[in-house]
Amino acid sequence: MNIAEVAPEVYQAFIAAETGIRKGPLDATVRELVKIRASQINGCLFCIDMHTGEAREHGETEQRIYHLNAWRESRLFTEAERAALAYVEAVTHLDVHNVTDEIWAEVEKHFDEGQRAGLVAISALINLWNRIAVPTRMRFEEA
Repeated sequence: MNIAEVAPEVYQAFIAAETGIRKGPLDATVRELVKIRASQINGCLFCIDMHTGEAREHGETEQRIYHLNAWRESRLFTEAERAALAYVEAVTHLDVHNVTDEIWAEVEKHFDEGQRAGLVAISALINLWNRIAVPTRMRFEEA
């Protein structure tokens, strides 16, 4: 099923949300890292392929993309990026206790209120996209 074709109004609403988030103050690199990490957790190959490409367009390196699945062990990520990655992991593994006070305190430490809103929004939106792409078996175009 192609959501864009069968429910164009709904699809356009999701695209509008994405556009609004992109216009916000959240750094593009952080935004793409969050999308990739959530997509890795959710097993969404379509989104992993799309967002690694977009991350590269924003200047992301291959090495950091390779390290993303093990970001806690890597020295390549900033403290702000680590806070965002911890947050998106907690949200993606949604449980009332996953977004701990410590995780949120790190987010508050590294991101202003507008950036935090962007982080919350992009974390929710990428999980929505993953939950559309995985069950509908969206496929990426192989190079």
